[in-house]
Amino acid sequence: MRQGRRASLILPSSPIRAALRRILLAALDATAPALAVRRALTLRRQTLRVDSRLYDLRSIGRVVAIGAGKASVPMASAVREVLRGRLDAVFVVAPGPVIRRAKSGIEVAEAGHPIPDRRGVQAARHILQLASSLDKDDLLIVLLSGGASSLLPLPAAGLTLADKQRTTQLLLRSGATIADVNTVRKHLSAIKGGRLAVATPASVLTLILSDVGGDDLGVIGSGPTAPDRTTFLDAVRIVRRYSLWERLPVAVRVHLVEGLAGGRDETPKPRSLNFRRVQHVVVGNNRLAVEAAAKVAHKEGYESVLFGMFVTGEAGQFGRWMGELGKELARRTTLPGPVCVLAGGELTVTVRGSGTGGRAQEFALAAALAIQGTPGVWVAGFGTDGRDGPTDAAGAVADGETVASGKRKRMDATRCLHKHDSYTFFKKVGGHIKTGLTGTNVNDLYIVFVHPVSIGRSVVHNRALSSRRSRRG
Repeated sequence: MRQGRRASLILPSSPIRAALRRILLAALDATAPALAVRRALTLRRQTLRVDSRLYDLRSIGRVVAIGAGKASVPMASAVREVLRGRLDAVFVVAPGPVIRRAKSGIEVAEAGHPIPDRRGVQAARHILQLASSLDKDDLLIVLLSGGASSLLPLPAAGLTLADKQRTTQLLLRSGATIADVNTVRKHLSAIKGGRLAVATPASVLTLILSDVGGDDLGVIGSGPTAPDRTTFLDAVRIVRRYSLWERLPVAVRVHLVEGLAGGRDETPKPRSLNFRRVQHVVVGNNRLAVEAAAKVAHKEGYESVLFGMFVTGEAGQFGRWMGELGKELARRTTLPGPVCVLAGGELTVTVRGSGTGGRAQEFALAAALAIQGTPGVWVAGFGTDGRDGPTDAAGAVADGETVASGKRKRMDATRCLHKHDSYTFFKKVGGHIKTGLTGTNVNDLYIVFVHPVSIGRSVVHNRALSSRRSRRG
């Protein structure tokens, strides 16, 4: 899998290309789903160890693995390898292109993402039935990764798939945070917000490749096996905050109002006894990716600076800020050498207009405007899942000449940013990062490279060469 990624990583030509390639690959390798799962599980003499908890498989009846998300296929493959035939059934749901990587012995359903579809409803219903069929002596292994919320759209009674599709579209286009989106989703679902855990009498082991800042178990995949601290009131406040109430389907508004009045069951809360038999383990997250990237940047001769472990907010605003930071660093005559500033997280794009793009590309375009005309500064935005927004790009790279290059090709960077049309800009001007689906999803990386003009590229090369020589010595 590692070699496949290396073959598919396409970067634009630039002085930082080789370093950026190694940095991005390090981030992907550190959060490879199969490796992350294998690190978390140890099987010895029919005893499965997960963190400090032991599962005696000799006293356990059926062992069933279910999963949802962009990384569910490789995660399931790893569980199957570790348990060596002890699994009685494996069923996961994933976005279409991912299923081509599935191995024999794993049943995989394809479903829509980010907008849920009928295939997802069928898959979620099957997962709920599998979980409900188990006994108290059985073990249910749940595999969650980015995209799980969209892939498990089982509407609550009285709601339709169309209701959930419309609500999801409105929330995504409003610029709502993933936590806010998932709070609403949980209160429109028959499987999210801890309802899957309540539906099964079995012990539950949930392995998570986190795409959420702070690894909030109630937010990741909308927390199908985690207690939910949010309420119907929270859901109503969120849709009102984003001025969406009047635009919601009537059935959704009725459902939420009934929930407020106590006419609908709330999601199970932390005090519920059901969660005493549930274990959650985060096997990988954005922090691992950022730290791995920073380590390689240092080996490449850069002074690595971690700006933040999980940034949020508008992609355009953060891009401008990071661009200004890069420009300021480039002006400093006291800078001893090249610098690489790294941040991880998940920014948002509040869509106004009909442009095409994603968080990482919008970040890069906004930063490009900030650094235009500044030599020795490069910026890169990268989505670790390989798909930034509804595009075939994972992100983009820009430098001080990017905006001017756009003008020569009759592409106005400011206008494209205003229309949220970053994909069209980089497609015409150049700068896209392309990987195809990577099989993982731990949010995004945002990077600024600064080469002081008086120092130049040779220092980066010489430092990296010296570093490699010292390691060999």
